[in-house]
Amino acid sequence: MSNIKIFEDKKIRTYWDAEKEEWYFSVVDVCGALTEQPTQDRARKYWSVLKTRLKEEGSEVTTICSQLKMQASDGKFYDTDALDTKGILRLIQSIPSPKVEPLKVWLAEVGNDRIEEIYDPEKAIHRALDFYRKKGYSEGWINQRLKAIEIRKDLTDEWKRVGVKEGMEYAILTDEMTKAWSDMSTRQYKDLKGLSKENLRDNMSNFELILNLLAEETTKHISESKDPKTFIESKKIAQEGGEVSKIARIAAEERSGRPIITDKRTKPRETMPETRSGRKQDD
Repeated sequence: MSNIKIFEDKKIRTYWDAEKEEWYFSVVDVCGALTEQPTQDRARKYWSVLKTRLKEEGSEVTTICSQLKMQASDGKFYDTDALDTKGILRLIQSIPSPKVEPLKVWLAEVGNDRIEEIYDPEKAIHRALDFYRKKGYSEGWINQRLKAIEIRKDLTDEWKRVGVKEGMEYAILTDEMTKAWSDMSTRQYKDLKGLSKENLRDNMSNFELILNLLAEETTKHISESKDPKTFIESKKIAQEGGEVSKIARIAAEERSGRPIITDKRTKPRETMPETRSGRKQDD
């Protein structure tokens, strides 16, 4: 399972290997955070140069890098150099940065948080609740968002059960479902709201979240009933789930005379959560 973690004010892509019970971290993102690179391209160039030097020195860091599918800023998933916690600790020995020690503490916190969540899933819910409250979202929106997270997890569990591959195939099915109920691809939806790297669901209204939730829950329900054997079958089911939500959207729009999908973002109060180091973190 891939997601984003925040180190100080920098986003680091991570991947949780459930079988190994191990976190993997994007090497490019770690390099960028430690050396405060202004752009992702600069971070990639830094890692490219460092990687070449480490290879010449015979460092084992380059040989233990895994290639994992991680989502880029364009929304697509690409093979990305990644290291587990031990690998990252070896890597940062080669990077001169005053942030090395804070990163070590952060790595320990990330690992500890995951262990706690495995044995007590309620902790993950409370962390999400605290995060959105600190961002300034309303209680009603937060409750809807947490429900959407729960439904999404149920859907991805079902996809995993029928053999859909995490990463690119999840993204394709999500896109098909989104197009079916909103008449837009995920990228077009984000463009409508003027989003680049921000999470689309975090910028949906309550009604948009409800329709997206309905599409995902219906898709899961149909998949459990039909038990698809191929990716093509799962793709058709994702479209069917989205179509059910589209019927609800059109009916609501016709009755109210107002569009449900708009370019408006859900705007929390201008508050920023603090990291454990005391610095403010952004989305």
